[in-house]
Amino acid sequence: MALPTSDLPRRRFLGATGGVRLSLVTDPAGLAEAPPSDSVRVCIHAGPPVYALCRHGSAQHKGTVIFGDVDIIPAHTTAAWELKGTDVDLVITIDGALLCRVVQDAGWDPRRLEIRSRFQARDARIEHIGWALKAEMDSGYPSGPLYLESLAEGLAACLVYNHSSAAREPVAPRRAFAARRLRDATAFIEANLGRPLSLADIACVSGLSVSQFTVQFRQSIGVPVHQYLIHRRVDRAAELLRDGRLSINQVAMEVGFCHQSHLAKHMRRILGVAPSDVRDRTS
Repeated sequence: MALPTSDLPRRRFLGATGGVRLSLVTDPAGLAEAPPSDSVRVCIHAGPPVYALCRHGSAQHKGTVIFGDVDIIPAHTTAAWELKGTDVDLVITIDGALLCRVVQDAGWDPRRLEIRSRFQARDARIEHIGWALKAEMDSGYPSGPLYLESLAEGLAACLVYNHSSAAREPVAPRRAFAARRLRDATAFIEANLGRPLSLADIACVSGLSVSQFTVQFRQSIGVPVHQYLIHRRVDRAAELLRDGRLSINQVAMEVGFCHQSHLAKHMRRILGVAPSDVRDRTS
């Protein structure tokens, strides 16, 4: 659900529970800096694609950041971003006490735990948990503290088991190269949600044949290309509906659906609500 960059406050605190705190942070083009923190910070990109040079301590990485990319900044580490456009991130801070509890439950020594720095990583579990936390906080905590605490524990476990000194070995170079080509494809999809797209168009951006691309995309993302595209269009439509500036039919056309009923069909299937319900919840 890529968030529009207009009319967003620079930092909006969303809530805190169970050892995690959430904020939605918007940075304009230029240099953005963050001082060291006692907590680990997870940044999930939530806006349109933007080119950035990122630094975590002495490590750095540059490239186009796309929706769902995850940066992980270890505790006591400075961070800086040189941005070519407006950047929007869901920033989650995870207390050390929560991480220690997860490590101890696994029978490890928390003094030996080292959270790894990550740039533009893809981790579907972290992304899903982050959006679930945001949705619960945005809607006023309807599911109660147990649900939020479970999400916080799950997020901490993802960091420990997949992004720490206790994690498995990194992905082999051959697969990492394929992932970079798929990144180009997903960035192309994000930038062109409102126009008709063909498999050939997207595969061409990735540098793969259509058959190679469809197989590698599904292996990397977990769903076929057309399902991913429809989900992204529905998510973008939901954000535009919440913004309230366009009619439902205008929103449908803006995100690439043929008409209002086409949007409604897919929104009910994916989100379980009608477009009018999404708009009414914010009015």
